[in-house]
Amino acid sequence: MHLKQPLRRRRGAQLEDALLTAAWGEIREHGYGGLTFEGVAARAHTSRSVVRRRWADKQELARAAVAHQGQQIHTDVPDTGTLRGDVLGLLSHASERLSGMLEMFIFRFGVHFAETGTSLAELRATYLGDRKSSMDAARRRAAERGEIDSAVVPTRISRLPFDLVRNEVIMTLGSVPVEVLEEIVDTIFLPLVQPGPAGDRRRS
Repeated sequence: MHLKQPLRRRRGAQLEDALLTAAWGEIREHGYGGLTFEGVAARAHTSRSVVRRRWADKQELARAAVAHQGQQIHTDVPDTGTLRGDVLGLLSHASERLSGMLEMFIFRFGVHFAETGTSLAELRATYLGDRKSSMDAARRRAAERGEIDSAVVPTRISRLPFDLVRNEVIMTLGSVPVEVLEEIVDTIFLPLVQPGPAGDRRRS
C-alpha cells in the first residue's frame, strides 16, 4: 500500500531511474504477476501516463527494470597476487550476489517466463547487459605472472567456476560455503588452466 503523496516533477535520466527503481520494487514485493503501471506510478509518486509513455506493456517495463538493476552492480576484481586467491574472491562475491538475484528471478518471474516463453538464461543476459566478465582481468593478471597461458583457456572453462557456483545457489537457494568454493577452484578449475599433466591432457 502506497500513501498518496504529491506528484514529483522529474525529467530525463532522473525520472527514468525513479520509475525503474519503482518497477523493481514492485516486482520484488508482488512478483511479475502483480506488476502494474498503477503500482509503479504510485511507488514513484507520479502518474500512470508518465509510465505508459515510456513502456508499451509490462513485459517491456519488467525487462527494462531488470537491465537497470543489473547496471547498479559493480564488481571490483580482487588482486591477491595469485589466480587461486583472485578466483576465490570473485566466487565468494558471486555467491553472495547470486543467492539474492536467483531467488528473485526464480520466484518473482515465474509468470513472466510462462507469459513470454523466455528462460532464466535470457533474463540473466538482460541483467548482465554488456558487462565484461570479471574473470578476464583475473586471467590476464595470471598470464602476466606466468601462472597460466591465457591463449589456451577457452571461454567455457573460464566460466566454469561461476556456472558451478550458480548451480549450487539454485539447488540450495543460499550462499555457497567456503569449502565448496575451494573445492571448485582447487580440484576442478586450477587443474584445467595451470601448467601440468591436467593442462597438457586438455591441450592435446
